[in-house]
Amino acid sequence: MADADFEPLLDLSIRVLRADLERLGRFDPERRRRRMREGFDPLMMRAIEGEGGLLGCIATAEAADHVELYGFYIEPSAQGQGLGAAVFAALRTELPALPIRIEVLKGSRARRFWERQGFRFVGSQDFDNLMERSAEKRIATSADHLGAAKAGD
Repeated sequence: MADADFEPLLDLSIRVLRADLERLGRFDPERRRRRMREGFDPLMMRAIEGEGGLLGCIATAEAADHVELYGFYIEPSAQGQGLGAAVFAALRTELPALPIRIEVLKGSRARRFWERQGFRFVGSQDFDNLMERSAEKRIATSADHLGAAKAGD
């Protein structure tokens, strides 16, 4: 991703979040722009593309004891078709074996999505539910053993 992707992703985030933000009395396009800009790091974000072009984005940030998942937006017309679950499943294979955390707007139907992905409610803030998925145990594969053997040669 590049800085030029900011405006299309801002537009996508507004389309995805607007109804929930309005329900919470928090929709303000300028605040959305500031928040998106604060968390926008093209090196951490990945585009989700399909035949129709940009369908979404996702970003992660690693901390010492967890991975923060943020900026996960799927084009509203592409939601409910398994795309989000497929993207998250693919991403999980690349993440370190640490808990994964996400903030979900209170009352959002996204909470049910995250619960289906193995997340559980762990706390709340003024407008967000805090959710976490436990660290996955990684099973070493023969490729892992082969790589370790070569590294030790």
